Amino acid sequence: MQNGPEVRHIYLNVPHSANPKPSWYGESVGHYEGGDTLVIDTIGQTDRTFADNYRTPHTTQMHVIERWKLSADGNRVDVSVTVDDPGAFTMPYQGAQRWRRVQVPLEEAICAENNAQDFVGFKVAIPQSSKPDF
Repeated sequence: MQNGPEVRHIYLNVPHSANPKPSWYGESVGHYEGGDTLVIDTIGQTDRTFADNYRTPHTTQMHVIERWKLSADGNRVDVSVTVDDPGAFTMPYQGAQRWRRVQVPLEEAICAENNAQDFVGFKVAIPQSSKPDF
């Protein structure tokens, strides 16, 4: 589970820029096919990222097409991905991911309120000062 502040913008029903500046997430544009599949076309990713979870490098020529489809019962999302990068690969490759809906209880996130933290089985108290440091 990722808890970061990352945001990916996907602009709908617009063309790609003529020469997008390479960036971490690239430039993603999308449209719907058949009324139930979101197609996301991404170009312009910096070569400082990776093509997959195995840390496969790529070039700035990488072109990714994703197809996101919600199942009829609403309990699953299927995503198919095609990655093409003539600067790094001899041919495009494809992959798929499936997520299913599950009920997960919400848990309180511990913040710095003088709570003792448990790091790998032992408690570490938040440091306290006997006098202000200002």
